[in-house]
This record gives sequence, C-alpha cells and structure tokens, in this order.
Amino acid sequence: MVFSSLFFIYAFLPVTLFLYFIYKGKAYRNYILIISSLIFYAWGEPVWVLLLVLTTWIDYFAAKIIDQYKGLRQSKAALSCAVVSNLLILFYFKYSGFTVENLNHLLGSNIHILEFSLPIGISFYTFQALSYVIDVYRGEVEVQKSFHKLLLYVALFPQLVAGPIVRYRDIAEEIENRSMSLTAVSEGAARFMIGLAKKAIIANTAGNLASSFLQSEFGQFTVLGAWFGILLFAIQIYYDFSGYSDMAIGLGKIFGFTYKENFNYPYISKSAAEFWRRWHISLGSFFRDYVYIPLGGKYQFQMRNIIVVWFLTGLWHGASWNFIFWGLYYGFFIILEKYLLNKWLQHTFLLSRIYFIFLTLIGWSIFYYTDLTQWLGFMKAFWGLGGVKFSNTELTIQVSNYYLFIILAVIGCTPVVKQINHYISKKLEHHRKIYGFYEGLAKPILNAGFLLVSTALLVGQTYNPFLYFRF
Repeated sequence: MVFSSLFFIYAFLPVTLFLYFIYKGKAYRNYILIISSLIFYAWGEPVWVLLLVLTTWIDYFAAKIIDQYKGLRQSKAALSCAVVSNLLILFYFKYSGFTVENLNHLLGSNIHILEFSLPIGISFYTFQALSYVIDVYRGEVEVQKSFHKLLLYVALFPQLVAGPIVRYRDIAEEIENRSMSLTAVSEGAARFMIGLAKKAIIANTAGNLASSFLQSEFGQFTVLGAWFGILLFAIQIYYDFSGYSDMAIGLGKIFGFTYKENFNYPYISKSAAEFWRRWHISLGSFFRDYVYIPLGGKYQFQMRNIIVVWFLTGLWHGASWNFIFWGLYYGFFIILEKYLLNKWLQHTFLLSRIYFIFLTLIGWSIFYYTDLTQWLGFMKAFWGLGGVKFSNTELTIQVSNYYLFIILAVIGCTPVVKQINHYISKKLEHHRKIYGFYEGLAKPILNAGFLLVSTALLVGQTYNPFLYFRF
C-alpha cells in the first residue's frame, strides 16, 4: 500500500483515524496502530509481514539479554547475534541474488539464483531495529520490556516502508505517553497534503516526462535531451522522496509522534559534503553514528572510513553495481573536497554552484542507469561527444509545454516559498483578523486544493511509483 493511492487516502487512513480516536486508552491506541501497520505492510505481500515480526522478536530478546547482562560477555554475544542475524536476513533477501550472479560471472559457474520479491522497506526497518539494539548496548536508551511496544516502533506504518529512519530514542517517550491536540492533528494533516502534492503533482509529472528522454535507445539521445531528462529525474527523486518524508512526518504528528526532518533543501548546496548533510538526513546520521565514528571517524584512518561509509551507502540503495559506483563517486568527491576543494568552494559563489550542478546531475545519471552501455550513451550525449545532435523537435515541444512547470519545481526546491510564507505571516501578525484569516482559512483552503488536485491526478494516472520503495 502506498500513501499516494486513493485506497489509502479515502479508505485505510480514515478508518484507522476513526478507530484510533474513538477511544482514549493508551494501550488501545497502540494496538490499533500495530494492527493497522501490519495490515498496511501485508496489503501487497502478506507473507513478508512474518519476516518483520520475526526480526522484531530477535531484537526484542537480544536487547533483554543485553540489558540483563550489562558489561558481561553475554551482553556482547547477544549484540553480535542481533547484528549478524539482522544483516544476514537483509543480505539474503536483498543481496544474495546479486552475489551469486557476480560469482557465476567471475568463476564461470552456474549456481542457481533464487528468485523472490524483495520485502518492501527491509533496508529501513532493519536499520531501525539495529539502532535500537546498539543503543541499548551502549546504554543510551532503556530496554523496551513490552514486545508489542517494540513492534509498534518497528512497524509503525507512517515510516515503515520508505523512512525516514527513526531512532528509538527519538520516540521512546511518545510510545509510552504521547499527547494529542487538535493543533497537532491540523498541522500533521497539512504536512501530509503538501507531501502528497509534491508526489502526485510534481514527482509523477517529472518522472513520466523524464523517462521519455532517459530511456532513449542508444544513439537517439540529444545533448539538450540528456540535460533535460536528468534535470527532470533530479526533480522527480527529490519531490518523490521528500514528499514521502513530508507525508510520514505529517502522519506521525497526527498520531502523536514527532519525526525529525529528513530533507533540508539539498539542492541549494555548494558541495557534495553539504548535499549529504541535507539529503536523506536520517540515513547519513545512521552511517555516521554506527559506522563512521566507531571506525575512528576523523581521528583515525579518516579516508578509509569515508570510503567504507560511501561504499555501504551505495550498496544500501540497491543490489547493483551502479549504486555501489554512485556511493563511491560521492565518497571520492567528499574526500577531494575535504583535502583540496573546501576553501575554494566556500569563497566562490557562482563556480561552486556550477560545480555542484555538474556533480549532482552526473551522480543522478549513475543512480538512474543500471545498464553501463546505456549510461555511456547518455554521458556521450551529456557532454556532446561523437556527433550527437544538439536538440530535436520533440525536445522543443516538451520544453515549450513544461517550462513553467520546471521553473516552479526548481523554485520549490529552494527555501523561497518558506521565506515568502514567513514574511507574510510576520507582516500580518499585528493585523489579527487578517492574520487569523490567513492562518485559519486561507492555508487550509490551499491545502485542500492540493488534496483535490492530487486526487484528480491520481484517478487518471498509471505512473505512480515511489522510487525508494525498492530500497
């Protein structure tokens, strides 16, 4: 089930909200969320919900043993068992086929490759479960003695299948005792509708158009078509994933949970390092706290640590060499910036932006293409090599049809809209009636408009993927 489906918006969510709010008991509300989350996850592939429950059981008992034998070897053994079992399950379902395929290619063997569908969101909920067990071992959180409350943390449907990666420490208190208010529900609903609009109106439109340029046959690319297509993909993936995060944060707020922000206008960055402080913040902080710092951080073998983190970052995104190359690509530029380019990037406004645009668009092309031959054809067009045509009639028509959409989408990637809204609110603060109308009526009407337009588009759209579902 996806947030941007009519069934979720007009059936699943209203029923869940009704059942959740008709009774105020804490235990009752927790059970409603657990049941609805398991139904949400099992909607497409019911069998994998058992895997989710199994991994939670493993981590539940491991954490209890860690807590019971603090400082003893039994504690370390329980931690090791939890980490190894979680990673083995993740490896088996996500990377075993990729590993066997490469072994067959390398050794000339014919080992049978098991084929099964990837459990949705396994990378996200595995990392959440791991963070809980490790934090219990470190003494940073209290062990959760109730299995159903730990299952609520792992399976909570707003962030279950595509993040953000939520740390147990951030919502531990809210699992036990969360406050509800009409204001929070209203703000959460508004955030959900904004995220839905990002997804249904902008991401889907950009993605559908991008594929018509990026999936060109070898030799049919044009220079401007390559640039236009990868720009549209950059727009799509930002609005797709940040829109999902907005919806997750909004839903969490409706149910009384506070999730941290996962995006902070990444496309206004000046460098690769800054981009990754702003993009998918929850993933970056996970690798920082559980891989980079334990390896020694900046104090011991820093270059090695960066390479390991970015190899794992690429691999986390998918069992394909292009994702590994994509991760190492960013690792290379982060190292280059750290040791050579940082001072220059901080003091050259225009050139640093040009550098970042090239860096990002090339990076997204590596991310997009799993086929090396097709990627090389794209890069040939991107740089205008080998007599590739500069443009064609199709591109001229599409640009003339969508130029306003692209301009508005690019502006939406910056803090401009937020700053305008803040400016208007500050100006109207002293005019109570006008301010009350703006905050209490104009904004809700605008958000309702987003919902209506999104609904209208979803009714007729066949193109409605969430890109991060496959991770």
